[in-house]
Amino acid sequence: MTLLEIFPSLRSGMPSPRLDATVWPRRTHYDELGRITVDGVALDDIADRYGTPAYVLGETEIRDRCRSYRKHFPDAEIIYAAKALLTRTVAGWIADEGLGIDVCSAGELAVALAAGVDPGRIVLHGSGKPYAELDYAVRAGVGRIVIDSLTEVSLLSTVVTRPQRVLLRLTPDIDVSGHPAVRTGVADQKFGFPLHDETTAEAIRTILAHPLLELCGFHCHLGSQIHDPDHYGEAVRRLVARMAEVRREHGAVLTQLNLGGGHAVAYRTGDAELNLSELADIVDDALDAACARNRFPRPVIAMEPGRGVVARAGVTIYRVTAIKRVPGGRTFVIVDGGMNDNPRVALYGARYDAVLASRHPTGPQLTATVAGRCCEAGDLLATDVRMPADLHVGELLAMPCTGAYHHSLASAYNGVGRPPIIAVRDGRMRELVRRETPQDLLLRDIG
Repeated sequence: MTLLEIFPSLRSGMPSPRLDATVWPRRTHYDELGRITVDGVALDDIADRYGTPAYVLGETEIRDRCRSYRKHFPDAEIIYAAKALLTRTVAGWIADEGLGIDVCSAGELAVALAAGVDPGRIVLHGSGKPYAELDYAVRAGVGRIVIDSLTEVSLLSTVVTRPQRVLLRLTPDIDVSGHPAVRTGVADQKFGFPLHDETTAEAIRTILAHPLLELCGFHCHLGSQIHDPDHYGEAVRRLVARMAEVRREHGAVLTQLNLGGGHAVAYRTGDAELNLSELADIVDDALDAACARNRFPRPVIAMEPGRGVVARAGVTIYRVTAIKRVPGGRTFVIVDGGMNDNPRVALYGARYDAVLASRHPTGPQLTATVAGRCCEAGDLLATDVRMPADLHVGELLAMPCTGAYHHSLASAYNGVGRPPIIAVRDGRMRELVRRETPQDLLLRDIG
């Protein structure tokens, strides 16, 4: 028995251990029992009530991040990229905070509309949008549609029955490096039109000639996890110059410039992240210089953060199901989740941290690899993380910064249902999305 167990009152005099505020929700602390709490709710209590694995989502953190974007970019339009994480409740929070919503499928559009989001504040984009999807978006009255190919120009031309604002997605050929799967601003990839190409010129001519299509501006997306704001400044310079060419050639003044998202967040302590103050200064300076150089009126800037709004708001909790120490090799801590609830490690080589959530360890530690339950050797969730040497089966682990692209990318691989989403705020918890069950999986199997 320890002194703390004999004299529990000693806990109140101990300094409170800190969790890195760059990767955890701001309202994350250890309570008097040594448990991790998010916005006043102990992760241990969530696990006891809703089981594991489970996604925990801090409402306050999401709202604060929305307000931060509006503070740093008061003259810009902030449009949340729904592909990062979308439920009806999350869409409602986003809309409450004055952001628009960017969707890339009929399903995401349906969720946003079901949440009561104003259709005029919704932007539809994506590669290869089918006829039925464009028709649905037009009938719903979405504010803008981002055109990604000549085929979409043709399809949309046959769908519209009233004026429809559109943006043309261009690739400014800016290489932000990183994983090939998320480099979307270079020319040789599937999205958008090259900055200067005959297909681009044809798309512009066709849209401007259509009586119901209004080309209001350009759209670009440079990639993901971009921490150098200079890339956005260069995008502004290249795209404003192209906008000026459109005015010279067609007499049309484009008024909107959407710079997409891709803003980097820190997944582990020490990771680089995008500084919003620096981004605001660089975009503003680049806009002034480019407009002056091209004698072009200043367009309204739009940004589409997704990860930057929700990533740090999320924490995933797991139960330890086994511990394996390989002689001469690694120590594997196996949990009851895996690549079905977090495929980003396998897809992109993403790196996460994981900590013990049910007690604050003070003794010796070891280096471990957190592995999942799926039947894949690559089902690893966190590598080279520090764990208490006395960790045992049944204890609760927490993985921070899992709000973005976890629920969205989750699957039922191996027949394991997707986790629930539990929202926390001011000491209260509530279920936003319930756990997927075997019965849910069987409902779709009608053969």
